[in-house]
Amino acid sequence: MTYRPPKQSKLSQLFDVIVLLAMTFGALYIPLFLGLAGGSKSVPEGAPTTWEGMGQNAAQVAQYNALGFTDPAAVSNIINARYDYSFSWGALAVMIVVIVAYYALMLRFSEQEYRDVISEKFGDRP
Repeated sequence: MTYRPPKQSKLSQLFDVIVLLAMTFGALYIPLFLGLAGGSKSVPEGAPTTWEGMGQNAAQVAQYNALGFTDPAAVSNIINARYDYSFSWGALAVMIVVIVAYYALMLRFSEQEYRDVISEKFGDRP
């Protein structure tokens, strides 16, 4: 006797796909909407506004000019912007707890499903 998984209808498969897509997009965009993630950039005070001061060579200047940026002051905010890499130790601790709890939960469910499949295939043995 071979193991045959339960059949799933096309409608329930479509529902599963829609739920998984919603969860994926939610996991990616909800932190952005809540302001918990994203490229937080800041421009330092007194940042240089000349091509030489920003460390741009002739080839880079030519590429900026090709993009329509002929004034170095207009591009200085883009070039001088720096990402903010600060983080919260509390948020890091919460994330570690959530990941470890999820891992433990998945191990528990996997073990339970594994035992169910084994008992279904081979029967209950002492």
